[in-house]
Amino acid sequence: MTALPVPDLTIDAIGLRCPLPVLRARKRLEALAPGQVLCLLADDPMAAIDLPHFCHEAGHVFLSAEETPDGLRLLLRKGAPGPG
Repeated sequence: MTALPVPDLTIDAIGLRCPLPVLRARKRLEALAPGQVLCLLADDPMAAIDLPHFCHEAGHVFLSAEETPDGLRLLLRKGAPGPG
């Protein structure tokens, strides 16, 4: 089993409902370099569905979704910028 990377940035979206967790992730990804890892903490079950779809559409890599006592811990890696 491959160990998950240590996040470069963690966002606490506990208490926020769809679409806010994904919107927060999108905004914070802008400041990260390609290849860096973002961790999103959320308690909205839709985040586990919405974030992988967002990653696919935006060119990022969805790494994992893990249940925690407070909700979900979702990891994604920022993708390379798309063609101009």
